[in-house]
Amino acid sequence: MHGPVAPPRLLYLDHHATTPCDPRVVAAMLPWFADRFGNPHSAEHALGREAEQAVEQARAEVAALIGAEAREIVFTSGATEANNLAIKGAARFARSQGASRTRIVTVATEHKCVLESVRDLATEGFEPVILPVRPDGLLDPDVLAGAVDERTLLVSVMAANNEIGVVQDLPTLVPIAKRAGALFHTDAAQAAGKIPLDVEALGVDLVSLSAHKMYGPKGVGALYVRRRPRVRLTPLFSGGGQERGLRSGTLPAPLIVGFGEAARLARVEMAEEAERLRGLRRRLWSRLVDAIPGLRLNGHPDARLPGNLNLTFPAARAADLIARCPGLCLSTGSACSSAEIEPSYVLRAIGLSAEEAGRTLRIGLGRSTSAADIDIAAAALIAAHEACAAAA
Repeated sequence: MHGPVAPPRLLYLDHHATTPCDPRVVAAMLPWFADRFGNPHSAEHALGREAEQAVEQARAEVAALIGAEAREIVFTSGATEANNLAIKGAARFARSQGASRTRIVTVATEHKCVLESVRDLATEGFEPVILPVRPDGLLDPDVLAGAVDERTLLVSVMAANNEIGVVQDLPTLVPIAKRAGALFHTDAAQAAGKIPLDVEALGVDLVSLSAHKMYGPKGVGALYVRRRPRVRLTPLFSGGGQERGLRSGTLPAPLIVGFGEAARLARVEMAEEAERLRGLRRRLWSRLVDAIPGLRLNGHPDARLPGNLNLTFPAARAADLIARCPGLCLSTGSACSSAEIEPSYVLRAIGLSAEEAGRTLRIGLGRSTSAADIDIAAAALIAAHEACAAAA
């Protein structure tokens, strides 16, 4: 009698949607789900103090990843909440102080939660300004300079894009906003842990982070809030005043411990891992472009995340390619918008037609991706494209 057949191994190539929890992160979290279950806000007894110490150690690790002070890190449920708190919190606090600045400047390729936060503020009397990007996905510094003036309260430009992987030139963009007296926020969910970020060197005021994009758990993120000069925010909701009064609610100690360990691992291993991923990316691109004439890379070829390829295929719809490669976990665009049938707004913003966007795949390499995986993926995609072209 034969035993059960093992399911085929799935090859995960969607690391921009989420990353698998590193086993070392899981090991760090497990005790805090069971025996070490104290509430970190219950400082009256040993279990509470133990949890509080673990949270503060994790806070220090998250801060160290981006060159911040531990007390500048506010834990949230993820980058979506952090982005909302940064943008709406800054705008509403300024309004409460009678500030005359009302312009909120951002970019057409930002994550939905940034764009929607900015648009929400329009109903409160703020002026949203959505800037275009160049065909390579980068924001032109001159375009930003033309949009910011003494009316500008906040500029929000993501560090790295979740679809096309381009890394914005923050060292050039931030001073433009600062010279106009505006705050600068960056959504670094995709960048943190993958490329170096130093909040002091950049001069940014607010930075959003997400644990599950850097091999940590889902459900926890953070917002860096500059202390000197102090950035003031109005909280999104009311409660017990935890997290310096900016984010009430009982902190999820197990998730925060995992976030801290993920940040520590990223800080130690980032440089070597980035170089490895760049090599794998070049290998995959070379295999595919040699076999598929007309294949196009979207986004700047060099200013991009180490593990990102966003590719428009010449003769096959992305959905058909995915259907013909059931062993590959790939994406046709932003995971947060995958339920939508409409073409990716990021791809449209860099000039792709709806039809071209429909032929585009996002490939995200990560910590578990090997050279052998690259060869398997290349062969599968080449064969799938040939089959699609023949069937057309």
